[in-house]
Amino acid sequence: MDYPITPAIRVLREKKVEFTAHVFDYVEKGGTKHSAEVLQVDEHSVVKTLVFETNEKKPLIVLQHGDLQVSTKNLARYLGVKTVSPAALEKANKLTGYLVGGTSPLGVKTKMPIFAEKTIFDLSRIFINGGKRGFLVSLAPDVLREVLMVELVEVGVRI
Repeated sequence: MDYPITPAIRVLREKKVEFTAHVFDYVEKGGTKHSAEVLQVDEHSVVKTLVFETNEKKPLIVLQHGDLQVSTKNLARYLGVKTVSPAALEKANKLTGYLVGGTSPLGVKTKMPIFAEKTIFDLSRIFINGGKRGFLVSLAPDVLREVLMVELVEVGVRI
């Protein structure tokens, strides 16, 4: 199957990571619910890549289950900062080098800390963005720890 060669795919290949590519029609505002339906997987195993910034304008990435939201209050408390909020779309695009909706934590342009919801690593396989809208890769969650040096957090709340 043909799939795009993005910075994320280059990182996976360079690290010799086994993954499966999944290309599908992107739906504006479809989010992880749409991806999960198309791929016929549980939305909990679709991991979204979210760009936030602290009140000091320090950017960071949070990897979260598709069916959960990030509690910015809990995240701010964990980080020891006053507030954390989602980065503006243009800023997120610029920091990562990806378009929002196609953001992968792999191969981002700007180095920033990456936090991952702890329970992601309880899953046998995850589906995460491959660096383009309508393009996910499935892989073992431990890859995130090995390739990205993520810090585990518990900031997910039910939507």
